[in-house]
Amino acid sequence: MPIPAQRWGSPPALPVLFVVLATACAPSTPTTRPAATPAQMAAAATADSVRKSYTEADIAFMSNMISHHAQAISMAEMAPSHGVGSEVSILAKRIINAQRDEIATMQRWLRDRGLPVAEADPAGMKMEMAGGQTHMMRMPGMLTPAQMKELDASRGVEFERKFLQYMIMHHKGAITMVDALFASYGAGQEDLIFKFASDVYADQSTEVARMQLMLVRRLGATDTN
Repeated sequence: MPIPAQRWGSPPALPVLFVVLATACAPSTPTTRPAATPAQMAAAATADSVRKSYTEADIAFMSNMISHHAQAISMAEMAPSHGVGSEVSILAKRIINAQRDEIATMQRWLRDRGLPVAEADPAGMKMEMAGGQTHMMRMPGMLTPAQMKELDASRGVEFERKFLQYMIMHHKGAITMVDALFASYGAGQEDLIFKFASDVYADQSTEVARMQLMLVRRLGATDTN
């Protein structure tokens, strides 16, 4: 039986197949990617945080704490002109620096999520009421307008005593707000919220203990609550 011409007359396809396979299996040249800058990493972290869920309790906490911090700053800003000693002066400066930075953090958190950004109003959170009226809502521990005037009217040792007593009350109010946040179902789960609220709790608890000690050691107070 004659051998079919097409089987022997055409060049073998094996070498071509080998070349194709060899090319496909050859290691590719690695692509060099530039390392992300700190700014790019921070932006990516922010974008990732924004994608995660947050609750109405988270929004209320960040919004309300802005005015809470604003009042603490307003109180501390009285210290230089009200005859305080160096220990209270250092404490007041620390409160101003820390809480200004935290206000910026809270306002940025709200802005990044397209939410209304609360003003840093030391009088409280402005609430729109029926009929176009507004009401200033004070958060736990915040001073009334009368208490702010009383503090401003005092000087020297009397100012220091009132300042420390009122700031202890103020800080404990912030701690209450953190407790309420974490007690709310599903709240405080986003990374930034959890870290921020935990830091507020730790920092203000530490400052409460420090101020109570200052009242006893410097001013001989027996009531440090």
